[in-house]
Amino acid sequence: MAPIALGIATEAEQEVHAMPAKSKAQQKAAGAALAAKRGEVPKSELVGASREIYHSMSEKQLDEFASTKRKGKPEHVADKRH
Repeated sequence: MAPIALGIATEAEQEVHAMPAKSKAQQKAAGAALAAKRGEVPKSELVGASREIYHSMSEKQLDEFASTKRKGKPEHVADKRH
């Protein structure tokens, strides 16, 4: 009998590759979250974006996001949610 699909993705299917950081601020937030994931700093010290991505991204994703090259990146990305 074939298994019934319940709409639940397997762990391999859930693996999402992080997009590169679009700004230096995003890269810094990812670096802070990564340090907390690795236990180098307490997660209670995270604020703002770094706290949000700490919970939503894996250590591998944070590492990829934080390792984006900085050259040519703006300090911040304009908010497009007007």
